[in-house]
Amino acid sequence: MIREDAIRKRLTVIYEGSTDILADQILMKIKEFNQNLKEKEDYNLNEKNAVLITYADSIISEKVPLKTLRYFLEKHVKRSISTVHILPFFPYSSDDGFSVIDYKAVNPDFGSWKDIHSLSGTYKIMFDAVINHISSKSDWFQSYLSDDEKYSDFFIEENPETDLTTVTRPRALPLLSEFQTKKGKKFLWTTFSDDQIDLNYNSQKLLLEVIDVLLFYAANGASLIRLDAVGYIWKEVGTSCIHLEKAHEIIKLMRDIFDSLEKKVLIITETNVPHKDNISYFGNGYDEAQMVYNFSLPPLILNAYQAHSSEHIFNWAKTLSSPTEETTFFNFLASHDGVGLMPVKGILSDEEIDKLVNKALSNGGKISYKTNSDGSQSPYEMNINYYDALFDPEDSETENIDKFLGAYFIACSLSGIPGIYIHSLLGSNNWPEGVKKLGYNRAINRKKLDLEILEKELANPQNRRYKIFNGMLKMLSERQNHSAFSPKADQEIIPLDRKVLAIRRKSKEEEILALVNLSNERVAVELSEGKNYFDILNQSVLTKSITLNPYKYLWVSVR
Repeated sequence: MIREDAIRKRLTVIYEGSTDILADQILMKIKEFNQNLKEKEDYNLNEKNAVLITYADSIISEKVPLKTLRYFLEKHVKRSISTVHILPFFPYSSDDGFSVIDYKAVNPDFGSWKDIHSLSGTYKIMFDAVINHISSKSDWFQSYLSDDEKYSDFFIEENPETDLTTVTRPRALPLLSEFQTKKGKKFLWTTFSDDQIDLNYNSQKLLLEVIDVLLFYAANGASLIRLDAVGYIWKEVGTSCIHLEKAHEIIKLMRDIFDSLEKKVLIITETNVPHKDNISYFGNGYDEAQMVYNFSLPPLILNAYQAHSSEHIFNWAKTLSSPTEETTFFNFLASHDGVGLMPVKGILSDEEIDKLVNKALSNGGKISYKTNSDGSQSPYEMNINYYDALFDPEDSETENIDKFLGAYFIACSLSGIPGIYIHSLLGSNNWPEGVKKLGYNRAINRKKLDLEILEKELANPQNRRYKIFNGMLKMLSERQNHSAFSPKADQEIIPLDRKVLAIRRKSKEEEILALVNLSNERVAVELSEGKNYFDILNQSVLTKSITLNPYKYLWVSVR
């Protein structure tokens, strides 16, 4: 059912002037979408879902990358994952895809829409909607520079003398960039770089174009749409220009539009910010994003293993809840970016954050900084492969692998949908040569892997890739068989031992206790009398007295 009244009301909140024409145009697009819809398969939040995060060309061969990706997934990964998040696969000018030149084209270096459609026949697909900004090489921006009337208000012009010190800065770069237009010199808003020109959502014409793009994605195989950097999309001078009320209203409008479609498409918001702000994008549980990135999880797990203590992650996880059964967390640890530090401000002390930073540096990582309102800089993100972020030279290879798999075991056990970055699935290390070659820190975890070499490594039982890959697939496959891991199942964080994180998941059909030893010592755990315990991953009967070896983890079925 088309949510016409909701859409019209939402537009009147966003814009002060008349919005009747805009509303009619949006409603017409929705009707056209529903009339042309061929497939109606929905995306359901349940235990069957796990998401692989990958670039189209993370694995390369003589075939085009999207065909190579499909081959690798169907041969080696199969149904261990349900969903593939293909990072921006559009033509781009910088930032490994996040400076989009054409929202509706597939980069010909990667393949074609036919390849996307083919992949979506086997897996659900998450598309990136990079709609805070667009490439300076895009037709939209080039038309603006040429004084094309259609694009005259698509970008945000600002006087460089304006006081913008209250604006939240995610980068240590200028907020405004100078461009020469047909009408003369203009200073434009560029939150992330001078090649990524912020879009002006004050423009009703711009909003309509973006909505057209989102519906195009839904029509071309997207089951989930990731709203990149969406917290920044509304700007008001004199404010922080992040998390503003109208930014939320625009996301709620998008939710109203998607809820009007006869195909269920979920919204996932990417907001690398403190936890309280991050979860605000759930809205009331029915009117905004269905999933939010669980940004506090990656640094909290690093802290837990570094301190050999569950203290902080225990206290934080106890507070986790999604507002309704229609919402849940996206539990990721690594990604194409790095490990954000802002999400644990107020959870970890400055000293504990400094320890994470120092360990990342000692293990070959890099640190990216942001500019504060007083002009100072502070660590914003640790750029490091997640295996290397956890690595301890005093631990054996087996212990380091168990620690790494244990970290993902936590992500798979907590309520939500697990997200696995391809370099985590494949047990990769840092790629320092990439940083030198490409000139930016995030390249450290974005290496392109040769398919032939990769398959040889995955066929060798002695190789670290083999051990991590098979350990990960076993965990993901087993998880799908248990309703206790549904986002709708109950969750309780249990106090057992400071060195152990214990998570109870319970559905109507079953109860599972997840136990992970965060330390390099053996830890004895005593469970309750009068129940039967079974080790799900190793298929063995357990007694109530369990000894967890260093960094070991167990899913215990409780009967």
